[in-house]
Amino acid sequence: MTTSLSVQEIYAPANICFGCGFANPEGLQLRSRFEGERLVAFWQPQPRHQAFAGMLNGGIIGTLLDCNCCWTAAMHLMQKQGLDGPPCTVTAEYTVKMQQPTPINGPLRIEGWVLESGSRSVKTAGSISANGVVTATCEGVFVAVKEGHPAFHRW
Repeated sequence: MTTSLSVQEIYAPANICFGCGFANPEGLQLRSRFEGERLVAFWQPQPRHQAFAGMLNGGIIGTLLDCNCCWTAAMHLMQKQGLDGPPCTVTAEYTVKMQQPTPINGPLRIEGWVLESGSRSVKTAGSISANGVVTATCEGVFVAVKEGHPAFHRW
């Protein structure tokens, strides 16, 4: 793991998103950093995130994957277009596949990577691993919003 600032801390310190917003003290406050072409976060579940004894709630799994993949898309568009900051992206669609229960007894590794992209949309994939085993995967489409969209200036 690295100690450098996350993309969320650099580009959206006032973001209130439940999954990745630092301005939301009740949220998950996901911190993602690049490892090569992938955007990776490590996150430690707490007992309050359980679905049943020792296992992570599926909604929390979905949120972690959604946020990390949305940031993967935003950072890809920023780099592809040579922008100073990422465009604000939102989820257009995504699916999550639970491979097996996700334990809360150690840090989770959340990864996101680009599958394909256009000028405003990016299709990504992602995974969550616990103890070196993939427990959930996802694919999603994320779109850079235009002025007038409620999320346009969220970061």
